[in-house]
Amino acid sequence: MHMSDQREIAAPVAEVWAALLSADSLLQCVPGAKEVTGNVEEGFEATVVQKVGPVKATFKGKVILSNLVEGESLTLTGEGKGGAAGFAKGGADVTLAPSETGTLLSYEVDAKVGGKLAQLGSRLIDGFSKKMADQFFTNLQTSLEGPVEEEVETAEAAPEEPPKKSLLKRMTGG
Repeated sequence: MHMSDQREIAAPVAEVWAALLSADSLLQCVPGAKEVTGNVEEGFEATVVQKVGPVKATFKGKVILSNLVEGESLTLTGEGKGGAAGFAKGGADVTLAPSETGTLLSYEVDAKVGGKLAQLGSRLIDGFSKKMADQFFTNLQTSLEGPVEEEVETAEAAPEEPPKKSLLKRMTGG
């Protein structure tokens, strides 16, 4: 399965680059990650718990970073084994470019699964893979930009409504 997308991140390229190379940042960004250890030179070991359709599995795997061009691009390649559930492997080519608001991050992802996971059907797997990639880059964006504060401002601007009486109090006139 192949997909590509891009997103605008309101942070400098150097900050986005550093986050992609950090085990702590990867732990925050990989959906379902329970542990991420290691470094850029030797690769990262990861434990990820995911549920795909009816199959829930703990994947243990490795992520290798290659083709590093400082502040411009890199390739993330990973493989995880989920015991009886099967395996997942794939890679992402990530490109960073300065933009007016910070960094334009573009990515192309290829993913493959085998074992019980492959029996779930390509539509379910493709949808899940897209969701995982989107969630990873959304988490990365949130970790760099901070949470969106629009909801807080809306709540503060709305006038307070008087508390509503419970049904019992309305019925008894209380």
